[in-house]
Amino acid sequence: MRAPRFNPLHLAGWLFADMLLVLALVAMGDRGDPLAAEAAARPAASASAKPKPPATPKPKGPRAVRNKPVTVSIDAAPGDRQRIEQRLRAATAAYRGRQAAFVLTFGRHADPGAGGAYAHEVNSLLAKARPEMFKGATTRDFWKGGSSSGHADIEIYFYTY
Repeated sequence: MRAPRFNPLHLAGWLFADMLLVLALVAMGDRGDPLAAEAAARPAASASAKPKPPATPKPKGPRAVRNKPVTVSIDAAPGDRQRIEQRLRAATAAYRGRQAAFVLTFGRHADPGAGGAYAHEVNSLLAKARPEMFKGATTRDFWKGGSSSGHADIEIYFYTY
């Protein structure tokens, strides 16, 4: 009986695993110490320096979307674009300075097509009513059943900062 021969191909998997481990260690070792970097960035306090008023803290972390919407409603006749725009400005005045990530608009009407069309009309005027608030916001038009027309419920999801 012949002894099995050594085949170097059997070691390929182990070699790959070892190389991956070395790469991971090099990547981890390449990272600087974040606590040491913060300490070095702070200037040393001098005796003659006047204390500065505390600055407003800058937001930390990635920008996110609040999971609870702000809900506003408007009433204006379909097709009356000027009145819809005025109502949008009035309804969103309390939220000036914030930026919307996405907006869901529910147009009330007995007919789904007309309700969706009214929601689309309202959404098309958002950026005109408040350009700084709705610039780049994603909008969606929905129908909400009801006997009256000319009413829209708007759910605005703002960014966290």
